[in-house]
Amino acid sequence: MPKTSARLLSLLSLLQARRDWPGALLAERLDISPRTVRRDVDRLRELGYPIVASKGPDGGYRLDAGAELPPLLFDDEQAVALAVALQIATTTGAGIEEAAARALTTVRQVMPARLRRRIDTLRFTAVEPSVIRPNPQVDSGVLMALSAAVHAREVLRFDYAPASPAGATDDDRVGPPPRRAQPHHLVTWGGRWYLVAWDLDREDWRTFRADRITPRTPTGPRFTPRELPGGNVAAFVAGRFKGLDGAGDWPCRGEVILGLPAADVSRYTRDGVVEELGQDRCRLVLGSWSWPGLAATIGRFDADIEVVGPAELKDAFARLARRYADAAGGASDTPVTPPPVVT
Repeated sequence: MPKTSARLLSLLSLLQARRDWPGALLAERLDISPRTVRRDVDRLRELGYPIVASKGPDGGYRLDAGAELPPLLFDDEQAVALAVALQIATTTGAGIEEAAARALTTVRQVMPARLRRRIDTLRFTAVEPSVIRPNPQVDSGVLMALSAAVHAREVLRFDYAPASPAGATDDDRVGPPPRRAQPHHLVTWGGRWYLVAWDLDREDWRTFRADRITPRTPTGPRFTPRELPGGNVAAFVAGRFKGLDGAGDWPCRGEVILGLPAADVSRYTRDGVVEELGQDRCRLVLGSWSWPGLAATIGRFDADIEVVGPAELKDAFARLARRYADAAGGASDTPVTPPPVVT
């Protein structure tokens, strides 16, 4: 019979592996008597593990949730996955970076040497996003409150801090607080956290920046969830960040012929259509927020460009040509028509 301490660890590992365990099966797996199982369960309870027993001929045991977090056991793969996830958690913007770093240190200290070596070989550096649009930190308590309201399907009341005028979207330009909304999804996009919700005052779908939300208590009444446009939260959010009410197209979309193979262009095109026209020619249909932005994106391909349309894209290329010529110390003779403002 194994020593008591080793047997307790084995019992705890089994209880964590599945929800319910018949007492006879536990005794068989541990090669001990049912009476010893009962004694070991009592010892684990004394250590703070909330183990619930069910009576009857098929009675057994279940590791339940408790008021405090007792020590946990992980197998090798779980421990490695946990360590990697904690490293990634330091860049989520969820306000848990310091806690994740401390947890990673704790997990690594108690790992056996073979697992520490595996973790060390998996170490990586998470590169922060561009400082052009820094990602604000979100209080973890706010994320928990938003997630709880989504789960409970309760109307959320909250203050929403105004956005700076530069770079604000329709969802950022808000009225006076408090806001009332039916929360549906908590999502992360481009390093920022957003709440997708039905705005009760505006009677429309909105995406709210989580770092600007201050929840109010208590929450409102429960509600029956509406169907999200398109039925897919990923497609809905992607559409919103293209400036649309739901999934759809960019506000500016153009078509060009590039002097490059389609395989080379499609490798660097995430949201566009590439059509092969020959060995070294392809058609590219691409979208963007603005015509100059679209022209600059297409210009990153080191190839000859033939603009198929529309005229706004041609004007944007002419404007960039003059701008680049001025930057190079010359002057472009190409007349430029200012591109229209896209709203």
